[in-house]
Amino acid sequence: MGKRLKMQRRGKGSNAYRKPPNTFKADVNFRSRPVDGRAIGEVIDFIDDPGHSAPLMRVKYEDFSENTLLAAEGIRIGDRIYEGNNAEVSLGSILPLNAIPDGMLIYNIEARPGDGGKIARVAGGYATIKSHIADKVSVLLPSKQSVDLDPSCRAQIGAVAGGGLTSQPILKAGKAHYMYHATNQKWPVNRGVKSNPVDHPFGGKQHHKGSSSMTSRHAPPGAKVGHIAARRVGRKKSG
Repeated sequence: MGKRLKMQRRGKGSNAYRKPPNTFKADVNFRSRPVDGRAIGEVIDFIDDPGHSAPLMRVKYEDFSENTLLAAEGIRIGDRIYEGNNAEVSLGSILPLNAIPDGMLIYNIEARPGDGGKIARVAGGYATIKSHIADKVSVLLPSKQSVDLDPSCRAQIGAVAGGGLTSQPILKAGKAHYMYHATNQKWPVNRGVKSNPVDHPFGGKQHHKGSSSMTSRHAPPGAKVGHIAARRVGRKKSG
């Protein structure tokens, strides 16, 4: 009998390729919008979550409800944050993009109104408000690319805490193993052509694929590598 490829084993979700239980201590999302357009909260605690690269902050609101958010660089326990359409522009506060002035640093940005924050969430990351254009807000992303978002998308003021995380050397491969394993990431990532036949469809061919890299969209796990559902591959013919 043949042997399952490593990608097939990962896709099945066995214990060997599953993240440890209880890795993520809290979900980091915005609350539903305040009814009166403004809510005041106080930072009561910081959480070191192995499932996130940045520290989290626990916020308690005036109605005694609590929520967990990404901590802003420079924020402290006891600081107030404001949330809503009429909120003050202060560190860690949550405002819609149309209420944030140009040039302001923001993070944890919603890609669509109400999705809870999807953009610029890694430790030390931030984006910048470039301009307000009619019914869009132009935002400069950490990748230096610009994107136009809905003005009602929310974001937090400042930069994500934990910057400089990658400045400290890891020193040992074992430490990196546990860092990536905690967030269920595949590490290390080697080229498929350098793998054995049991580990990758392109393996065992002496450093070349040995077959086409075009793959069907409906290919099974393990075979779904290379150019997936590609319209075309190769060089374009001149003339």
